[in-house]
Amino acid sequence: MTPRMTHVRWASCAVAAAAVLTSVTAQTAGAAPASHSSHSSHPSGSQRTSPRIPFTAAEVTAQENGSYKITWKAPGVRHVAIRANGRTVASGGSTGSVTVRGLPATLDRQWFDLVPDRGGKLHLADRLVKLDGTDNFRDAGGYRTADGHWVKMGVVYRSNALNNLTDADIAKLKRLGISVDYDLRMTSERTAGPDRLPRGVRYVVANVTGDSTSTTDLPTTVEGAEQLMTDGEKSMVSSATAKDAYSTVFNGILADADGSLYHCTAGKDRTGWASAVLLTALGVPRETVFEDYLASNTYRAAANAAALAAMPAAQAAVYKPLLDVRAEYLNSGFDEVKDQYGSFASYEKKALGLDAKDIKRLKSELLTG
Repeated sequence: MTPRMTHVRWASCAVAAAAVLTSVTAQTAGAAPASHSSHSSHPSGSQRTSPRIPFTAAEVTAQENGSYKITWKAPGVRHVAIRANGRTVASGGSTGSVTVRGLPATLDRQWFDLVPDRGGKLHLADRLVKLDGTDNFRDAGGYRTADGHWVKMGVVYRSNALNNLTDADIAKLKRLGISVDYDLRMTSERTAGPDRLPRGVRYVVANVTGDSTSTTDLPTTVEGAEQLMTDGEKSMVSSATAKDAYSTVFNGILADADGSLYHCTAGKDRTGWASAVLLTALGVPRETVFEDYLASNTYRAAANAAALAAMPAAQAAVYKPLLDVRAEYLNSGFDEVKDQYGSFASYEKKALGLDAKDIKRLKSELLTG
């Protein structure tokens, strides 16, 4: 076995070991319950040919008191109307930040249309979808590309494990229109915690790490834990199992994106790389890709804190890097792309089987404006 093959094999085992630890700590801490009702309405479809969207930034954030904070920037626009549930609920100028209160608390997701006085509108919701049985189920869209398009929301989703979903959660996923579930976990994880899904959802196994019989000792130092995570990220680029798994996911999304969901155990490493690849392929700036990746630290903060609090301090210090997402982890994945393939386009083609025509088609399906 060559040194390169040994590195990839070990790194794949490293990802698997970290996944097992995450699964154990997640069971110890439990999924963070939803603090208030979620809101839902499937987004209206966008035409493939749509007006240029003048917004350079926009975001909807649900607040704990049931209100919504909406921020935007639209240079050159004089007036922006914020519409929800068929009526105007706020307005402002080219730059704005408003808080909207008093909307119905009975919807699974609350959607807003940001309508400028010229150009195309934006259809946005809070990226996080509140479920009782997960803490990291979120929309993969709502980001602006470098050339001024926007990734559609309500089409592709990412999540952590789905084995703790309640009946109410399952009903919500059905209303969201989830049609296919790509499970990135290894066999032991899937066996210990099978997904709970609405009837009729297509279930696809896309095992990123494989099921190697090799064992990887868990780290005993902070430095060892950090190295395990960076090497594991590299394996998600170079290992044969990872390339097969992600090729399955992205070719599936290419064939039919609407209602796609991919997930692992914590929704942060294997799922994080999947989203990083998707957003990069769509032309989202690297800085934004990192923001999406690092958001898992926010959404999983309570579960991670509970898991670490249950450990002795010295042990918690070593395990914390395994529960975190960090910029250096994702950087190691992008560095591996450069080292092994030379460019991201080459990685898309050689590792994922996506050529330039496929990427163009993916953009036509998932971008608006």
